[in-house]
Amino acid sequence: MAAKLRVPRPTSTRLSSLSLDKSLKSLKNLSKPPPKLWPGDPQPQTAAFEYQELPVLDLNHPILCTLESCTSFREFNQIQSRLIVSGLFEHSLVASRVIKKLCTSLNSVSRAVFMFDCIKEPDAFICNTVLKGLLNLNDPAGALSFYYEKMVARLVEQNHFTFPLLGKVCAEIGSLREGEKVHARVLKLGFQSDLFIKNSLIHMYPVCGDMGAARQVFDSGFVLDLVSWNSIIDGYVKNGEIGIARELFDEMTERDIYSWNSMLAGYVGIGDMEAAWELFDRMPSRDVVSWNCMVDGYARTGNASMAQECFDLMPKRNVVSWNTMLALYARCKNYASCLTLFDMMIAGGEVRPNNASLVSVLTACANLGRLDRGQWIHSYIKGSRIECDMLLSTALLTMYGKCGAMDLARNVFNEMPEKNVVSWNSMIMGYGTHGYGEKALELFLDMAKGGPMPNDATFVCVLSACSRDGKVLEGWWCFNLMCQVYKIEPKVEHCGCMFDLLGQVGLVKHLDELKKTMHEEGPIIWRALLSACKAHSLLELGEVVAKWLMELEPIDIAPYVLLSYVYAMEERWDDLENVRKMVKERGLLRTLWPIHSHSGESGSKFFLENTSASRRTVMYSMLKEMDVKLKTSSIDFVEVSEL
Repeated sequence: MAAKLRVPRPTSTRLSSLSLDKSLKSLKNLSKPPPKLWPGDPQPQTAAFEYQELPVLDLNHPILCTLESCTSFREFNQIQSRLIVSGLFEHSLVASRVIKKLCTSLNSVSRAVFMFDCIKEPDAFICNTVLKGLLNLNDPAGALSFYYEKMVARLVEQNHFTFPLLGKVCAEIGSLREGEKVHARVLKLGFQSDLFIKNSLIHMYPVCGDMGAARQVFDSGFVLDLVSWNSIIDGYVKNGEIGIARELFDEMTERDIYSWNSMLAGYVGIGDMEAAWELFDRMPSRDVVSWNCMVDGYARTGNASMAQECFDLMPKRNVVSWNTMLALYARCKNYASCLTLFDMMIAGGEVRPNNASLVSVLTACANLGRLDRGQWIHSYIKGSRIECDMLLSTALLTMYGKCGAMDLARNVFNEMPEKNVVSWNSMIMGYGTHGYGEKALELFLDMAKGGPMPNDATFVCVLSACSRDGKVLEGWWCFNLMCQVYKIEPKVEHCGCMFDLLGQVGLVKHLDELKKTMHEEGPIIWRALLSACKAHSLLELGEVVAKWLMELEPIDIAPYVLLSYVYAMEERWDDLENVRKMVKERGLLRTLWPIHSHSGESGSKFFLENTSASRRTVMYSMLKEMDVKLKTSSIDFVEVSEL
């Protein structure tokens, strides 16, 4: 029996059938109502794409209640999708609540700005919400850009809530020009009589440094409140015009605690503690800010006993109160009292130490060499999960460095995400102090390659390290780098380090005696430094030192002679002639020694009181260099004085 052949259906027919099935299934799904996200969710009509008026909504609408209660972006994304699909996002109330949700509880102002571009007709409330959100994020520049690029560019009408926000923006960026533009806009739109706007302008102008404009706004007000008076008084105080501030303060018919504290801070700022105490004694009531002002005022004037007395009398203290006293004891070098006060702070449990508290205490530990206390504080920082900023990290590594725990200091240094010049200086000084001169130099080279720009304190640290470790050549190289490359003028600290280096190679006689009189006889250090400048061809530095010595001791012949050597080595014959004229005019010539220079030979006569081998070596080396420089030149006379 013959088998039946099965003829397959054409492929095109099978595909058409499949497409038809999918289309029918899609239509079936589309006919189903969409899922509800909230009770009473209205279903879209069949004519979804026909023009329909937006429904009337209020704050009790289910969609707004759901939006208000959402706490995550996942919920927000679902609600946002449903709003866009249903077309409700075009409703001004819904759009404003969405923007407010993003700018407040969800803290996503950038997304709010993005969604702002999707709103066809934004209003002032939406713009003000974004402006306030940017201000809360400490981004006043971004707020100003939003105002011009979004609000002004899209012709959104501004209201009386907009200008106080703009006034705060201009105050925070300190732009008087932008503030004046805001003021002009206020006048143009007729908002000058609004007390809220007026107070914002009175606050803005003093911050931008224009007290005259602030006073004009203040005097033009027919209706002023306590905020107006406090703002103008605070402006005068912060601009240093305490007398005018006191006149306005005396005119006030009503005062609050802010009024009294503003004047109190003004007297404290200028150091008039007598007037501050008189005002403090008259205050009807005092808060913690009032007491802190007095403690801070006595601390600024160095009156530790009165500061402590006010601190003890405080009915309530905050962290600022404790930090002021801790910083005072650290600044006055009363480190033991600083540690004792910190123990009281921890034991009392009244407030929790912050970064500023710990910096003062670590400074005390470093200067007392209390490594045990410093390690305890480090453990406290880790246990309390206190975030180490740059200042606190630097205080930690400085403490370890001064206590000799350089490995621990290096660990803190390596863990710092950002390092400033003080951090590098502390590490270099720590290595140098404890005899690790090689590591100090290596760290200095790393700093020069990829760290911050070295300053004069950096070279004090590295020169001190070279001096302690006996690295004379390296020290001279660093000194030359400081003068020639970084153009840092040598100070007494640098000269003291170079003085030590000179003493180590025998260039200075009676080293111990000179060290005792270094502060009284500072020019001695400069003479030694100038002699070394000649020996090491540091001509530019030698000229600076010689001129300084000439001003310091105008009747001493030595700097004139040494400066003439410098000019001769640089072939600056006109400058050399000027030095000779100054010597003649000031009557400083005592002994003239002729020198004849020819190609290949030179002769000279010298009287050397100091016959040490090292000095003779330096002098002969210097003469050999001069011989090379002066082969084709001649000098009429050169006077040699005591070195």
